[in-house]
Amino acid sequence: MSVRARQSIIELAAYQPGKSAPIKLASNENPHPPLPSVIEAIAEAAQGINRYPDTGVTELRAVLAEKVGVAAEQVAFGCGSVTLLEQIMHAFCDPADEVVVGWRSFEAYPLVAQVVGARLVPVPLREETHDLDAMLAAIGERTRVVIVCNPNNPTGTAVRRDELVRFIDAVPADVLIVLDEAYGEYITDDDVPDGVELMRGRQNVCVLRTFSKAYGLAGLRVGYLISEDPTVAAVVRKTMMPFAVSSIAQIAALASLAAADELKVRVDEASRERERVGSALRTAGYAVPHSHANFVWISARERTEQIADQLMAAGIMGRPFAGEGIRITIGTPAENDALLAALGAEG
Repeated sequence: MSVRARQSIIELAAYQPGKSAPIKLASNENPHPPLPSVIEAIAEAAQGINRYPDTGVTELRAVLAEKVGVAAEQVAFGCGSVTLLEQIMHAFCDPADEVVVGWRSFEAYPLVAQVVGARLVPVPLREETHDLDAMLAAIGERTRVVIVCNPNNPTGTAVRRDELVRFIDAVPADVLIVLDEAYGEYITDDDVPDGVELMRGRQNVCVLRTFSKAYGLAGLRVGYLISEDPTVAAVVRKTMMPFAVSSIAQIAALASLAAADELKVRVDEASRERERVGSALRTAGYAVPHSHANFVWISARERTEQIADQLMAAGIMGRPFAGEGIRITIGTPAENDALLAALGAEG
């Protein structure tokens, strides 16, 4: 008799990372290297990697809590926000409990749910964004977690304040609402809410954010959760593997928080380029919803593979979802020019 893995894991479709190309616009990475002050802090921290990191992420947790205006007890960290999602499901879901999500959304959601043993309940998007009424109707007795990705990955669309408030207040109090704001720093529309502000006073709401995107620390894996109820953050901290956030990652995140003005310059550039690229593509006849993130979505349907091949022929890698559309990261202005030229939208 040989050892046997869980059948659900054997059948699990592995996460597919973005491939390589001369111009890689597939993984929503920040096209710029870390800020000089962050690189300097990383170099100094490297002198101490013979020691284990602070598994409580104590200093970073305190600094971030003060910046956001919450208590340190309301904050939990993980090895990227996707790992925090796994920690959340481990903390709140027994086998066969349900997690309701809009779909299509972040492709790691079904993978994490299956690893944990939870049942994912995907609710189709409406006009490329979350159908909150349908999501509310999908909540049942076994629902333990509801995830709203805002802005949504891969479509870039966002739910507005009033409809999100109505949804949050209608969700049963014993269901944890996770507002996944991995791209929150790129929001420029005042009507798209800050999840932390909506969280205040609502005990079953938490917010996920990351240092991977706007802060440009994707290779270091630092994500965080903020919850109104400190016990939510506490149980999520319990499900974090010891030493999951490296000492270098913690130092880099601290240095990034101290460089807010420099960060804003880069975020503003990305937002301007996003508007330029989106507008040019729409003018050229592509179906592109307004994006609030650092990428644009071409709702290409049956033309998805054709557009992906067209980009690859020009040395550009996007992220196609067969039969649905293609997500394209906002790169440097030169990379974006090459993208528009490849799709006949440079005029």
